[in-house]
Amino acid sequence: MKVLLFGVSNVGKTTTGELLAERLGIKFYDLDEEVKNCLGMTLEEFVHTADLRWRDQKRESIIKRLLRSEEDMVLAVTPISYPDNFRTRISGDGILAIELYDTPENIFSRLVFSDENDNIYEDDQYKNEHREYYLRDIQLDIDWYGKIYSELGIRNRLLIDNDAPDKVVDRIISEYDLVERL
Repeated sequence: MKVLLFGVSNVGKTTTGELLAERLGIKFYDLDEEVKNCLGMTLEEFVHTADLRWRDQKRESIIKRLLRSEEDMVLAVTPISYPDNFRTRISGDGILAIELYDTPENIFSRLVFSDENDNIYEDDQYKNEHREYYLRDIQLDIDWYGKIYSELGIRNRLLIDNDAPDKVVDRIISEYDLVERL
């Protein structure tokens, strides 16, 4: 079984994915980390190396490689902008694709930043000074990527509803009968 978690930035894909993989006793992969390892660069460098289509093509090749492996896994997937790179890659027997989503306000509450070396940091003063901008931007991302995920054929959606990650994992395991599927 390969569980692919999709969603906008800061929705909780990595945290949920790590806990889910641990609970199921399977391997966890984070697409951002795989990009950094495969390409030998920071995400900041990756974002500034070429255009978005090129980045999606690189991500697609990494996803394709991971899905070809025989191992069970949970994969947290970075938001995808060009569905033509992924349309046939995320469906089939043994693959469960789930879009995690939440309200802009809940995502905003989890918003963190990263520096040029991919170190995560919080800046609540800056974040709160620009609250309206970030809320609009998050809503635009939810709308845009929701459309993309629909085009990709992702029909499984799970509202995080600002629940604690362990509760989200419980819901995923229960709603998608994952213990029985492994």
